[in-house]
Amino acid sequence: MASKITVSKEVFDFLSQLRANNNKEWFEENKPTFKLHEKSVKGFFESVKEQLEHHDEIEKMKMFRIYRDVRFSKDKTPYKSHLAASFSRLGAHLRGGYYVHLSPGDSMIATGFWAPNKEDLKRIRKELEMDANEFRDVIGHDNLKNIWGDLQGDELKTAPKGFDKDHPDIDLIKKQQYVFTRKFTDKEVLSDNFLDEVDSSFKAIRPYFDLMSDILTTNLNGESVL
Repeated sequence: MASKITVSKEVFDFLSQLRANNNKEWFEENKPTFKLHEKSVKGFFESVKEQLEHHDEIEKMKMFRIYRDVRFSKDKTPYKSHLAASFSRLGAHLRGGYYVHLSPGDSMIATGFWAPNKEDLKRIRKELEMDANEFRDVIGHDNLKNIWGDLQGDELKTAPKGFDKDHPDIDLIKKQQYVFTRKFTDKEVLSDNFLDEVDSSFKAIRPYFDLMSDILTTNLNGESVL
């Protein structure tokens, strides 16, 4: 029987040390160790992708680099103290994506639409303006809600231009992101069943993705725009 793919405690120990020694000298000295942990975590992310492909179509996986872009940031520490990857769904007909973020004391997974382009955002809002009942039914379903909780995302302080601030569904219309997040303790991340827990969580979001993909590939009359 194949051993389970897990996140090792040594990875979290290293990230904790990096957080406490976030400078180039320390990192360069410990870079060979980092490369081993990076390879290990990449293997975990590849297993997440493999599991996703059993029930979804994934276009690409992107593992983010450890180096921070400090050009426009007041925080000039050069390295992230987390490892993360995103997973994009396939093609124009499947919308949305998945994200896994591993960090001591701050691990999470996320899914949904965290940077919709202007056209997609307007299409979502117009759908919700017309009828938000199906959307509310999907995000309020027990299975999804028990795992992911409430819909999250940044939102405008008032109605977007062209929308009525007194619309009964303005709480949804004024959102700029339509995402769900789930946090994990270090113990949960380092457990043998973390990969399965990530995958079952992502499976539970599928009805939401199916609805949003339908919305984003049709016009308000339900006709395909692809």
